[in-house]
Amino acid sequence: MKESEWLSAGEARDRLGVRAQTLYAYVSRGQVRAEADPTDPRRSRYRTSDIASLATRKARGRKASQVAANAIAWGEPVLGSAITAVVDGRLYYRGRDAVLLARTETFEGVARLLRGGGGAPRPRVLREAPPAGATMRARIFAALAARAAADEAALGLTQDELDAESASLLDVVADAVCGEIGQGAIHQRLGRAWGCGRGGMDLIRRALVLLADHELNPSTFAARVAASTGASLSAAALAGLATLTGPRHGGVASRVSRLAAEAERDGPREAVAARLAHWGPPPGFGHPLYPQGDPRARALLDVFEAPPPMRALSKAVEAATGERDNVDFALVALARTLGLPADAPFILFATARCAGWLAHAQEQAASGAAIRPRARYLGPPPEPES
Repeated sequence: MKESEWLSAGEARDRLGVRAQTLYAYVSRGQVRAEADPTDPRRSRYRTSDIASLATRKARGRKASQVAANAIAWGEPVLGSAITAVVDGRLYYRGRDAVLLARTETFEGVARLLRGGGGAPRPRVLREAPPAGATMRARIFAALAARAAADEAALGLTQDELDAESASLLDVVADAVCGEIGQGAIHQRLGRAWGCGRGGMDLIRRALVLLADHELNPSTFAARVAASTGASLSAAALAGLATLTGPRHGGVASRVSRLAAEAERDGPREAVAARLAHWGPPPGFGHPLYPQGDPRARALLDVFEAPPPMRALSKAVEAATGERDNVDFALVALARTLGLPADAPFILFATARCAGWLAHAQEQAASGAAIRPRARYLGPPPEPES
């Protein structure tokens, strides 16, 4: 009997002996071709010949140094975690579908879920007024830095103490964004500060839930490294925030905004063509972990109508590259729809992801392990002993 040209995700994983995240990494690196299953578009199927070739190469083995090097960028999983998984193009928080959670759950409830907690929310604690600052971003940095300079090390704190500190830090970040001590759900507090009605507040809630965590992304890894030393949760969150500012991470939204401005000025097709010719793939489209499209983007863009220029830009990019909009594009479209401040996409990202940083920091602290990889030295030979 002739073997099928395509394999299901389960069959592909079994032949390679890998987890779902690793299979998606092979697809993102171009080592395995994948396409939507014609019998069920929600699932993917994988080319049998690619899986067979990859299995043969794996069987030959690789040096440990090569394995370690390839793990750094979208490679093999390097840390065990019970918090978040990307499986078959879906995002799960402790086994629960993030897209479904975004329909009904509060950000605070999802933050508790990420930390592994349950039950009733913790009562608000007394907080100091947020530090002064000309921008929301400056106030968040100042607030977390002040806490990091004063808070106890996480090492030795009980689970209840860590949970209480995490909940408090989310309030501190929200206060910094709003510029005042606030009460009520965080999505409502941000919405009031930005002049949103109930509908806008609900969109903010959805965005916060969908962005609360995303496995071992760069800012979360930075937070875990800090936590692995026993540092305070606020120090871990500050490490995550600093890492998020990079233009390849949380700073992507600013690049999307610039592309959107170019598209409005020059026309979407012309702007996309110029971007591809001079700078490479347009920001805000495609994602290595989601070959069939970012479900977070769809969960947002399907519940509001993006401005016509943003819709035109999305169509132009997909026509030119085949890539669909990701959550960075969705955040910029959301901010434009609601008339939010220019830096609101980054602020939403940072506020939301703080929940994930804190959950990962707690998990890393509980493991008792320090994260200390070795470097492969590539410099000049050491001087000989005299």
